[in-house]
Formats: sequence, C-alpha cells, structure tokens
Amino acid sequence: MVKKILGLMIAVALMFSVFAGCSSTGGKNAASNQKAEDKGKVTASAVEEKKEEVKKEEVKKEEKKEPVKIKFMQNSANGGKEETLKSMIEDFQKKNPDVVVESEIVPWKDYFTKLNIVISSGSSAPDVFELGYENFGQYAAKGLLKELDEAIAKDKDFKPESIKKLAYDAYKFNGKQMGVCTDFSAVVLYYNKDLFDSKKVAYPQGNWTWKDELEAAKKLTDEGKGIWGSVSPLQAYEFYKTIAQNNGSIWGSDGKSVTVNSKECVDALQWMLDKSMKYKISPRFSSDIYTQPDADVNAFAAGKVAMLRTGIWNMVRFTKDAKFKWDIALEPGNTKPAHHFFSNGLVTSKDSKNVEAAWKFIKYMAIDPYVISQRIEKDWNVPVVNNDAIMTAYFKKTPPESKKVVTDTLDSLVLPPLGPIPDKWNEMTKILGDELDKAKFGKQSVQKSLDSAKEKIEKLVQK
Repeated sequence: MVKKILGLMIAVALMFSVFAGCSSTGGKNAASNQKAEDKGKVTASAVEEKKEEVKKEEVKKEEKKEPVKIKFMQNSANGGKEETLKSMIEDFQKKNPDVVVESEIVPWKDYFTKLNIVISSGSSAPDVFELGYENFGQYAAKGLLKELDEAIAKDKDFKPESIKKLAYDAYKFNGKQMGVCTDFSAVVLYYNKDLFDSKKVAYPQGNWTWKDELEAAKKLTDEGKGIWGSVSPLQAYEFYKTIAQNNGSIWGSDGKSVTVNSKECVDALQWMLDKSMKYKISPRFSSDIYTQPDADVNAFAAGKVAMLRTGIWNMVRFTKDAKFKWDIALEPGNTKPAHHFFSNGLVTSKDSKNVEAAWKFIKYMAIDPYVISQRIEKDWNVPVVNNDAIMTAYFKKTPPESKKVVTDTLDSLVLPPLGPIPDKWNEMTKILGDELDKAKFGKQSVQKSLDSAKEKIEKLVQK
C-alpha cells in the first residue's frame, strides 16, 4: 500500500515538473515576442521622428533661402525722379520679399552705350531694362530679348486687358510678347480758351477734321498782333503721324514696300506746308517759332498761339506760366484720328536666368496701384492701365479740364513706322527730315521730296 502511495506521489511530482517546464518555455517565448513587438514600435517611431526632423530641416532651409536678385537698368528716372523710383522698388520688395532689385539709373546720353556694353558681356547684362518703342524694335530684331509668354501664362493673377490693348500689343515682336509698356506720353492739341472766347469761336471737338481746324484758325489769326491760329512742328515725327491722319503710311500693307510718296502722303505734307504758305494761319518756317528750341511752346504760354500741337509733358509748364484759360483736345485728323505714342516699356535680357522674378517686377511697374499713384502725383508720364477708376486721380489733376483726352489718344495711337528696318530707324528719320526741309524751304516740290525719300529709304532697306 505504501508503495502504491509512493508511486502516485512520484507521478504527480513528475506531472507538475512537466507543466512547470511548459510554463517556463511559454513565458520565455511570450517575453521574447513582447520584446520584438516593442522593438518594432521603437523602430517605427524612430523613422517617424526622423521624417519629422527632415521636414523641419527642409522648412528651415526654405525659410533661409536667399531671395532672387535681379538687375534693373533704366534712364527715365534720371533728372528728378530718382527718389520716386527708389520708393517704387522698396514697395515692390515689401510685397515680394523673395526678390531683390539692384537698380541702376543711367543718363539718356550714356544709356545705350552702357546698355550695349553690358549686354555684349553676357554675364553682367541686366535682367530687366527700359526701352522706348523705337529702340524696342531694334533689340527684339537682334534677338537680344527673352519671350515673356510662358511667364505670363503661369501668372493666373495677370490679365492682359488690364493694360490698354494697343499699348500692350506694341511690345510684341513676331507675335511674341517681348516686353510690357509701363507708361507713355502723347501729343495733343492745346488751345487758348480766352482767344477762342474773344472771337466767339467754338472750342475744338474730338470729331474735328483738318477743315474744322482751318476754319477756326482763320478767325483766330491776327498777324498784326503776332497771334497765330495754329502751329505744328514740321519734322519726321510730326510727318508720320500727320500722314496717318490722312490714311497714309511710309510702308505698304505688306510692311516692306515703301509708299512714302503716295497721294495720301503727298496731300498730307502739302496740308502741313499750306497752313503757313497758303492759308497764313501759321508763321513762316523761317521764323523763330520754327527755328528756335521751345519757341512754339513759349509762344503759346505767352498767349500768341490759339492752337498748338505739342506733348503732354508741357502741361506742368503751361499750368505754371500761362496767364489765360486753356484746355486740350484730340488732334483733328482728315480721314481718321491718329496720335503719337512715346512710350517706355520693360523687357528681359535673353541671358536672364531669373525670368519669373523679372516678370513679377515688370508687371508691378506696369499696373501696381502704388506705381500708378506715384506716376500721377509726381507727373512722371502716364500709366497705361485700362481702368478709368484707377486713373481718376490723374483726370482730376487739373488744368487741363479735359484731362481724359490724354488716355483717349491710346485708342488711335500711331507706332513709329519701323518697317523692315527697325535697327535703322535713326537713319530713316534723318532721310525724312532732310527731304522735308527741302520742301518747307521751297527748294523742291512736295512730290519730288517724297519721291527722293522713297528712293533713299529703299536703298536703306537693301543695305
């Protein structure tokens, strides 16, 4: 019996031993699994932490990223508008802290010499520089400018229609937008309201023709008192604008053939001469008004000219010096209105590596409200924005009372006729000037002068 009990106790002990062994093994496995699980969690957490650190570093790098620097060269601020330009650039940089503008103002007489030198060097060429339309054609034709179409297309905030269409399109070349017009000046018809009132003559209207001008001028002219009914310059710039008022052009519809001696052009030049030689509403071409600098402007300010074609830049002068009431009107045309367009535009160098930054600055200088307000306040040319509400401050700045006439000229602007030889504009205007002088001083007929001009311009094209 004792043996049976002893055997049973041994069996039970062995059973507990087996269970204890199993339990010990299971515990070890569980602990091992737990450790592996914890290790996996730690590893995943470390990866997430690393990713977060990388993101923070990238943000820091972005925050520390140096702003893009662009070089800007221009000339129109020289001589009194330097501080105005400086304030514009400072405002731009506040609104665009990712761009720094390094500007250089060069006097007009040195501008193109220096510009050509830095452009030819390549690396020191300005990213953005200023060009008038006549010069724009030359630089575009030589392949020195970069197209802006792609940068403009990416800019969802810019609308081309925010700029007067003809002004915006002026800086296209071969269908590509190669620059943007920022401001302009024009020539309008100034008139002495007191002289008109004294003769009971109706003021000039926007629909006046050459005939209307002539009839009014005859009534206003008093040669004995040295008062002239109408005065206009007679030189190449005035000529190409006047022939456009008679549907004439230096170039044919193909843009290549020379039509400067067409009937429309001959009749227009004859009209310019007849005002002095035939109708006597203008002084002789040998008089001081035509031969001395600013003599026509001085004569108007002195009350000796009833109607004068001259630039809007003389408004400040007349406001200060004229002791009579005056206003402005659109120039009379014969078959249609036509007005000068003296513009400034901004372009980008073909070598620029900062086109998007350059475009930001160009757009700012064309349409930003601060720039517009400064141009108006400082009498620095006229903005080209297509928004009368924005331009209200300009229209209200009087005299003249009819200030809106200035922006109305943009609807009938005449671009300088560069034709197929934009790089020879200066040579062509000299040819025209020389031939016009022969006609106005009676050395040869109008027809012969323009026939000669045609022949010489055709030779210039063939060079």
